[in-house]
Parts: sequence; C-alpha cells; structure tokens
Amino acid sequence: MARIAFILLCHKDPEGIIRQVRQLTEAGDCVAIHFDAGAPRPAFERLQGALGDDPAVAFAARVKCGWGEWSLVQGTLNAVEAARAAFADATHFYMLSGDCMPIKTAEYAHALLDAEPADYIESFDYFSSGWIKTGLREERLIYRHYFNERASKTLFYAAMGAQQRLGLRRAPPADLRMRIGSQWWCLRRATIEAVLRFIAERPDIVRFFRTTWIPDETFFQTLVSHLVPEAEIRARTLTFLMFSDYGMPVTFYNDQYEMLLSQDFLFARKISAEAATLKQRLGELYARRGVGFEIAGGGRALHGFLTGRGRIGRRFARRFWEQQTTLGRDRELLMVICKKWHVAKRLIARITNRTGLPVVAYLFEEEGTPLPDLGGLESSLTKRARHRRAVMRILFDYYATQRMAICVDPSHLGLIADFARAGCSLRLLEVECRLDDGFVEGHARRRGLLAAATPGPVRRQVLRSVRQDMQIEAEELRHADLAPLFRLREAGSAALNARALAGFLRDDAATAHEIIDADYLFSD
Repeated sequence: MARIAFILLCHKDPEGIIRQVRQLTEAGDCVAIHFDAGAPRPAFERLQGALGDDPAVAFAARVKCGWGEWSLVQGTLNAVEAARAAFADATHFYMLSGDCMPIKTAEYAHALLDAEPADYIESFDYFSSGWIKTGLREERLIYRHYFNERASKTLFYAAMGAQQRLGLRRAPPADLRMRIGSQWWCLRRATIEAVLRFIAERPDIVRFFRTTWIPDETFFQTLVSHLVPEAEIRARTLTFLMFSDYGMPVTFYNDQYEMLLSQDFLFARKISAEAATLKQRLGELYARRGVGFEIAGGGRALHGFLTGRGRIGRRFARRFWEQQTTLGRDRELLMVICKKWHVAKRLIARITNRTGLPVVAYLFEEEGTPLPDLGGLESSLTKRARHRRAVMRILFDYYATQRMAICVDPSHLGLIADFARAGCSLRLLEVECRLDDGFVEGHARRRGLLAAATPGPVRRQVLRSVRQDMQIEAEELRHADLAPLFRLREAGSAALNARALAGFLRDDAATAHEIIDADYLFSD
C-alpha cells in the first residue's frame, strides 16, 4: 500500500505548518520539511520544538530561497534527501507548500497511487508547448542568470544584455530534451532514486540548471522525462491550482469547500489565510475513512463563472477591480507622451529591450493594442478608460513589477492628471517631434475632419486649427505641473536627449545613449 513522504516547502506561519503536518501524519504518511533559511530563526525553532521528536517528520538542511532561483530546487532536493534517508518505506514523494490543503482523504489518495505505476508531473516540450504565456522564454536557458530578476532587476537585465551583445549563448545539455511544467509533482520512490543517481553522476547537469532562470519549472520535469518511460508519466499535477487571467494565483475561500472536493485532484493550492473554516474542514478530511467523492471537475470554469459576478471566491459582491482606487505608493508609472505614435512605440521598444522595463503602447487610445486577458476590461477602449486605474493595477500585477511604462497621447491631459492623483509615483517624458504638414493632414483625416473632396480653403483652415490644437496640448502639459517632466526633442542634441531620458528612467547616461542612438527613431 502507498505511503506518501510529503516534501513540504514553507517559509512562514509555524503554527499553521504544525497543524498541517500533524493532519498529514495522523493518516499514516510522513513529512520532510524545508523551512526557508531566510525566515526568522525563532519560527524554525518553534517547528523543531513541536515536531522534532515525531518519527514521521524529518527536517532538511535549510537554504535561503529566492523566487525563480536554483535555491528553490536545492531546498527541494535537500528535503527529498532527508525523506529518502528517514522514511525507507515511503513509496511516493509528493511536493506541497504551506498553502496547500488536502481535498481528498488519505484513503482515496493511497488508492489512486496504488492503482497504477506512474509518476504525476507536468512535463511539456519547453519550446513548442506554449506553456510559458508571457515574459522570457528561451532566454531562461540560453543565458546564465546570476541575479534575481525580482530583487535585482537592473543587474538581472544588464547581465543578460551583456551576454546578448557578446554573443555568449549556450546550448542546453545535448542529451536532454528540455521540458517544463508546474513544480508541484508526485513521484515514485524509484524515480526519485533515479534522479538523485543521475545528478550525482552528471555534475554538468546541475551546473547548467544552477544558472537557469526559474529552474523549479524545468529541472525535475526534464530529468523525469529523460529517465522514465513516457508510458509511466502522467503529465498532470495532483494539486489543484489556478492562475487568474492576469497571472496571479487564485486563492480559495470558505464557500468553496464542495467545489474543491469535486475536483479530480488530491490537494489544492492556495487556501486563503483568512479561510479558517475551510482550513479546519479540509484538515479534518484527510484522516477520515469511507468518504465517497463525486468527481464533477470543471473547477476552472465554475470559478470563472463565480468571479465574473463578484470578487474571487464570493458571490454577488463588488467586482474585484472596483474595490481599490489607488495604484499603490510603492509603484512607479512612467508615461511617454507623444503625438507621433510610431515614434513612441519605437522608443519604448528600445527601452524594454535595453532595460527589461515592462511597457504597453497607447492602451487608452488604440483599440488593437496587444494586452493580456484582464478579465474583460481589455475588450474595449470604453472599458479601459472607465476603469483605467483598475487596468493599470492589473497590469502591474500581471507583470509582477513595481515599475512600468505606457504611451499616452498629449490630448489626454485629463487621464494623465487622474494618474497623478492615483497614489503612485508618476514620471512623464514628452517626446517633441516635428509636425510637418503631411503628418498634420494625416491626423486630421484619421479624425474624420478631412476628406479627399474637402475644398482647398476649408482644408487649410482645418489644418491651421489642428496644428494649433497640438501646440495648445503641449503647452497645457508643460504648465500642468503634474509630475517630473522630461523632454526628448527631435531637434535636440544627442547629449541633451540622453540626459533627459536618463532622468526619466532613473538610469545611467550610457544606457540612455544606447536607447536613443538610432537614426530611424524619429523618421516617418
């Protein structure tokens, strides 16, 4: 009969971890704990004091973990080693976090694992599966990453940029087919033994993954696929987890107990810290016997239906985007303000290429601006304008950043003024271009002010008025004194423009020179 050794990765809430571990071991399973070395020492001592004498609990050597780093894999390997040494009768190793709770009984879980000799791990082709939706893709592998993108964004992208310029690409190990998937897996003991033997024999593999970005989504996924016949791999996780349309983990609440139990999974992640009733009911569930489950599935569709009518996990409440009215004091919004949209788009493309800063072009002016799924807010300019602060909050969360840039037309002074009151740090860059007659006429035609048959005198009058409007927009922006305003001028020198751009970006002059050093930047 299956006995599960849970590989528990955690970094907070020792009292909650103690309850979680006791609920799991009460049913006859065992737990190896990796408690982040970056967490307070007293919290770890509390765990050791409460669970240190339990023969069904082992503690792994601690490492300080950072999101996206090799340290997460190393912490997992340390816990796997501790479990292998302490629990000789464990048949399966199952990864959990402190936010996971069972949604089936141990009896059900053991029967499922006994039913067939298989490993449960998402393992999809890295390059062709489309598993990565946004952000870095092959760059995760082909460049060496020594800095954390979240903690040291500037160094992260500077190091990657230097490798790109110097042509320091690398190839993944030739004998491995790179795979990707969720880090939450359940592997048989024989598979764990094979992985540990393989990395002991192949230090080059570990060296490669040590400098891979987000290796917890590729390391085990690739090695298991390499070592285990495909027929013995179920490319799925046994942990029910969901991400919202803008990339944030979905959290489950008290009113979702029945929905969770009906899903074809053994555990669920993440349970809200505030859902005390749900945590108690799920904790008591694991040790119960003789419980029947009707598997309905459809959790993602059901959750989407409910959240479309209220905030996540509660029915008929205010929509989540209507609950907050500020962007956050720790966030910085950079606005590139330019009448020539193609010039601004070139500029922000070069900015993000050199600095990694997330950028979005004219999302409040251009219907077809590429945007992620924002829960329906992205579907029209009217919705974006009506909920503009919510749109920006979601985009900050989607890109997991505290700084991002957007492009805005100078005519939208009211929108700029609104974001100046949105509780964030705002910085403005006015891009001043030469507005020749051809551009002004094209702008008038796009607005429906001119047609091919418009008489000459009327045409000249319209063009004078349109040009005057553009000049007034620029003057009003400069006199509004809404935020630090920097000016990049087509007629300005490279030195002055680089100084203005460096001030806007809070970056060094060399990077600013690289960004503006393009003959075509202002061309039509």
